[in-house]
Amino acid sequence: MSNELIGLLGIIVLFILLACRLWIGSAMALVGFLGILVMRNGVQAMAVLASQPFGTQNNYVMTVVPMFVLMGLVVSRTNIGSGMFRCMNAWIGRFRGGLASATVLASGLLGAITGSHMAGTIIMSKIALPEMKRYDYDEGLACGSIAGGAPLAIIIPPSIPMIMYGIITEENIGALFIAGIIPGIVLMIIYILIISQVVCRRDPSKAPPSPRTSWKEKFGSIVGLIPMIVLFILVLGGIYAGWFTTTEAGAIGAFGAIVIGFVTRQLNFKKLWECIIDSVKLTGTIAIMLIGTNIFIYFMSMSKIPFFLSNLVTSLNVPAMVVILVIALVYIVLGMFMPDNPMVVLTIPILYPIVSSLGIDGIWFGIFVVFMMALGSITPPVGMVVYLLGGLTKIPVNKIFKGVLPFIIGMVIVIILIVAFPSIVTFLPNMMAAG
Repeated sequence: MSNELIGLLGIIVLFILLACRLWIGSAMALVGFLGILVMRNGVQAMAVLASQPFGTQNNYVMTVVPMFVLMGLVVSRTNIGSGMFRCMNAWIGRFRGGLASATVLASGLLGAITGSHMAGTIIMSKIALPEMKRYDYDEGLACGSIAGGAPLAIIIPPSIPMIMYGIITEENIGALFIAGIIPGIVLMIIYILIISQVVCRRDPSKAPPSPRTSWKEKFGSIVGLIPMIVLFILVLGGIYAGWFTTTEAGAIGAFGAIVIGFVTRQLNFKKLWECIIDSVKLTGTIAIMLIGTNIFIYFMSMSKIPFFLSNLVTSLNVPAMVVILVIALVYIVLGMFMPDNPMVVLTIPILYPIVSSLGIDGIWFGIFVVFMMALGSITPPVGMVVYLLGGLTKIPVNKIFKGVLPFIIGMVIVIILIVAFPSIVTFLPNMMAAG
């Protein structure tokens, strides 16, 4: 049996194990170990099993993970999100669909410091939904703006999927972070245009205007935005300016979030301890997934499957955009039933060598992958963000899916834009490299 066939069988067995609900880190490690055992011998398989856990963790890039996880958890346990929403509402709430637009903006700003669309969904369902209900917003539009805005957390940096992509592919994580800024802003603008110029123009009753606020209230609400601005400048400003490495920026961001939490009395030592424990748990989960991924990558490299697929795609002489379209369809299907982090570790070892052989920029592809994950998280039949929001609010899932449909269309528009105009993604990273 050829190594390529063993590799293909390994991929099939992996999907079978995942269908049986075996945890993805364990499944990838098991398939990788057994594949090496079949192709080589027990000594080499055991050597890989012994060396990969240490090799994965003995990597400076891995120190990025716990810092950004801790920062996101600290922010999620404070009222920084409510301050941002109140500020956005004070400035644009009186306009057509203003509360829904404020929800989108607050979700984007919140995503800039949490990196988790699940955390964004939970926070905004507690803050924005009651306010929209208070002003008789249509439930579909209200929930659609929350569900559509939540994935901004993994598009606008920092983003855990971006970090994992960078670790697996060895692409510059700082450059990935910077690359997500412009596409994330474009997505927020398109969301707001869809809310104000499409949904609410067709049916103004879906979003009654909220009361006018005085200039004093407007400027007073900016206080709620200051913590986010400080963290944003510390983290992304520091990375872009070259003041910090990505790891240092994460540590400074986590420390800044803790200081802000204590100064504003929204954080105490008990909450901080809970954040530390949860960050250790989540970091451990990510670490085990990456260990399993590296064992699986070793097996894939030995089987030569990625090289076989790369050569096959290259020999077909199809345009690179055709390959991107096929990859997009794969991610839409996987995103319907799989969380973002497992999707990264499952697909990137196979797909990255293919796109690299076609000369596609690795940073651009990373942002494209994150967008596809964001789309999958709100796409029926099993958009995970939608089901989480339905569980939190007790609103029927079919109503949320109907409400989120315009936002799905908006995200598809942005994906088409970044495929047609890659410089939307690569402009800032290239400027950073040139500087």
